[in-house]
Amino acid sequence: MKKIRRLIFLKDVLILACTSFGGPQVHLAMFIDLFVKKRNYLSETELLEIQALCAMLPGPTSTQTITALGYKIGGPNLAYITLLVWITPAVAIMTVAAFGMTYLRNRELIRFIQPIGVAFIIQAGYILGRKVIKNNVGIILMFISATFAFYYQSPWVCPIALMVGGTFTSFNYKDYPLQTKHKMVIPWANFNLFWGFLLFLAVLGHFTDYEPIRLFENFYRNGSLTFGGGQVLAPMLYTEFVEFKGLVRGDDFLTGMALSQALPGPVFALTSYLGVLVMKGGTWYEQLLGSMVGAAGIFLPGTFLIFFVYRIWGQLKQFRGIRASLDGINATSIGLTLAAAFTFIVPMVQRVDYLGIITVLVTLCLTQFTKIPTFFIFLGGLVLGLLI
Repeated sequence: MKKIRRLIFLKDVLILACTSFGGPQVHLAMFIDLFVKKRNYLSETELLEIQALCAMLPGPTSTQTITALGYKIGGPNLAYITLLVWITPAVAIMTVAAFGMTYLRNRELIRFIQPIGVAFIIQAGYILGRKVIKNNVGIILMFISATFAFYYQSPWVCPIALMVGGTFTSFNYKDYPLQTKHKMVIPWANFNLFWGFLLFLAVLGHFTDYEPIRLFENFYRNGSLTFGGGQVLAPMLYTEFVEFKGLVRGDDFLTGMALSQALPGPVFALTSYLGVLVMKGGTWYEQLLGSMVGAAGIFLPGTFLIFFVYRIWGQLKQFRGIRASLDGINATSIGLTLAAAFTFIVPMVQRVDYLGIITVLVTLCLTQFTKIPTFFIFLGGLVLGLLI
């Protein structure tokens, strides 16, 4: 029975990897529908706890969340397989896209995808906000974090906002029942892997000119320092690969960024695309190596960290302040989601992009009042782009 259950779980992960458009908050809404309501793998509270935990860590939040679910259901082996199943479709598409850049430079094909994605982010934020925001304090934290993140766009905004929100609600610890406390036993192995790899690659990258190793160091470093998802990772990579090192053309980067946001699964798969472009002077298998290096480098640090933190999470929850802090973290996370959505909407309004604004509104109506799967909405956007 356990084997069948795990196979069903992996099938579900593959379905989500091929259909979950829109970023972490949209992914979480789909995780709740499938893993909680349909499969009953865990409770909604447990899933929201894992999501809040992953939001506090650097790396791709959705990937860490679904990897942690794999660990909960079947231990470390299933977690690693879950990670591979989850990232493979997006990585494969981004790799093929990098090989076929000639055909992708017509960005009209994906002109409807960004506004559709923005609508999904807003819808997911609304749905999750109703679940996790429990009182006026949560509403206030949501609006403050949204305003803060919108006006001060920095890689450090997300961790600072989440820590402040969590600290604020942690003072309400008396609202949570006492638990019997046990001595904490901390398995440090995965944390040591995390910082050990970071240090080793930094030294190795300094002394070698071998491009795949330097790429691996670059992506691992960015994966270790990026809080807040793909919308934070993309500008960091643009600065390094386009403006500073000149390894990738600006228009090629922007095309890949738009495509990564249009695809289901993790936005961090953009690094596979960049890995191919950086190695484009080599043979096809060297370019393929660049793709694999890009994926491994960006996803490994977050995986090491979630393995470390998830193993001690059960022990951390014995402290009432930790449990109370999750209310603030969740409310702040919704605010950060709204800020990300408005970051995309404001340029549409400024350049009077009626088509984009109408696309957002129509998509919101479709998601709110119909049961059309997200996959078909995105597919419709691609078809419209093709017709135009």
